[in-house]
Amino acid sequence: MSRASNQRGPTLAKRSKSATTASTAPRRATLPSAVWIPAALAIALLVLPLAALFIRVNWAQVPSTLTSPEALNALGLSLLTATIATALCVVLGVPLALAIARAPGPLATVLRALTTLPLVLPPLVGGLALLSLLGRGGVLGDAFEVLGIRIPFTTAAVVLAQTFVAMPFLVIAVEGALRGVDSGYERVAEGLGARPWTVLRRITLPLLAPSLVAGTILCFTRALGEFGATALFAGNAEGTTRTMPLAIYTAFNGAGVTQDTALTLSLLLVLVAVLALLSIRTRPTGIVS
Repeated sequence: MSRASNQRGPTLAKRSKSATTASTAPRRATLPSAVWIPAALAIALLVLPLAALFIRVNWAQVPSTLTSPEALNALGLSLLTATIATALCVVLGVPLALAIARAPGPLATVLRALTTLPLVLPPLVGGLALLSLLGRGGVLGDAFEVLGIRIPFTTAAVVLAQTFVAMPFLVIAVEGALRGVDSGYERVAEGLGARPWTVLRRITLPLLAPSLVAGTILCFTRALGEFGATALFAGNAEGTTRTMPLAIYTAFNGAGVTQDTALTLSLLLVLVAVLALLSIRTRPTGIVS
C-alpha cells in the first residue's frame, strides 16, 4: 500500500506543480476581432509570393538543374563564403557585443548605432563603401596594391561584403541578450576570485549560448542571401564571385544559366532560410560547471 502511495506521490506533485504554474501564468488580453484581418493579409503578402515560387519550379528538372556546373559552382561558392563570413562575424561580433553591453551609456549608444547602420543602408551603398575603402584609389586600396594585395573582385571581397551586412544580426542578438541577463552570477564569481577570462568563459558565454546560436544562424542565412554589396564590391565572375543570388540575377538577364536554374536556386535559398529559422529554439540558459 505504501509502495503505491509512493508511486502516486511524484505524479500528484507534478500535477500540482503544473496546475500552480498554469494558474500563476499571466493571462494575455484578448485581441479585437478586427486585428486578425490585417494580420491575415500580412501573412498572405509574405506567403503567397513564396508559394508562387514553389508552383513555378519545374520539379522534374530540379535534379539536373542542381547538378549543372553553373548551379554547383554558385552553390559551393555561396556555402563556402557564407561559412567563412559567419565565422568572422562570431570572432569579431561577440567581442563587439560584449563591449557595447559593458560600455557607458553614451558610448554604447554610438557603438550600437554604428553596428546597426548596415541594416538600414541599401546593400549597394555598403558595396560602394567597401570599394571606397579597399578599391583602387580607395583610402587603403592603394596601400594594399603596393603590398601586392588585391581584394576587390575576388572571393575575399565576397566574404568581406557578406560579413559587413551579416554581422549586425549577431551583435544585436548577443548584446540584447547580455543586457537582459542577470549579472549576479558574474559578480559572485568575481567575488570568489575568478579572473575575467574565467568569468567570461564559464559564466557569461554559457548564459548567452541560445542567443549566440540564434545570431549565428541568422548571420549565415543573411550572408547566404547577400547580393547588393557583393555585386558592387566583388563583381559577378563565375567560379570566383558568382554566388547564388548573383547566379539568379544573371539568369534573369539572359546570361550563363537558365531561368529553371534561377528558380531552383531561389527555392534552395528559401529552404535553407526556413530550415535555419526553424532550428532556432528558445532554450533556458545555464552555466557550465
